[in-house]
Amino acid sequence: MRKLKMIAGAMVTAASLAAPQTAAAYPIDCAILLCLAGGFPPSAECGAAKAEMIRRITPWPVEPPLQLWNCPLSVPAELAAAIGMVDAGLGPDGLNDEVRGYRDGVEIYHIQSYYRRNGRDGETVVDNTVRGVYDQNGNFSWVRASYERGPDWLAGAVGGRTIPITECVSWGRDDCRRYEIVRYENRAGGGGGMFGNLRGVAIRTKDYEGNYTVEYVSY
Repeated sequence: MRKLKMIAGAMVTAASLAAPQTAAAYPIDCAILLCLAGGFPPSAECGAAKAEMIRRITPWPVEPPLQLWNCPLSVPAELAAAIGMVDAGLGPDGLNDEVRGYRDGVEIYHIQSYYRRNGRDGETVVDNTVRGVYDQNGNFSWVRASYERGPDWLAGAVGGRTIPITECVSWGRDDCRRYEIVRYENRAGGGGGMFGNLRGVAIRTKDYEGNYTVEYVSY
């Protein structure tokens, strides 16, 4: 966290050097990063940062929750040397490992449509879920994912549940002699039924102490 504060000071300095003709406005994504790392402590600045992050994941469209390309974290070589950041290990995205860890620790799932139904022709499952990821250059994109096969925190975020999936591991002559749990899957709804509909965005972040914050926006 101490290094993060040093980087924050550097980025503010870099911003002021880059645009001395304008009044320095603290970039909202710098505030989101610092408040995220601190677990969004109660303050006007962190309240505004969290509100902006939630606004971004409120459809439509869903935006990247943390946009560090709008935050001057890529410190010029001369400034890095002046503040002792020569060995900071900056990657191709202009970030060091600590800041990159907070960014990559943001888990976001867009459940565009999920439902499970039983009908005359059997069971129908629709799971149009995507997950947001950042590549090594810091670019954000969506990749194919699944609500049912997603992490268990996802079920808790949407008010659903996680159920065990069993398969037969030992057959007798005519029936199964022993079942075992082979995995767990998420389902919508908290009751005992198998049905449910979901549309929304769930996000989980982690602070420097390892505590998680989960938010869900349904639509």
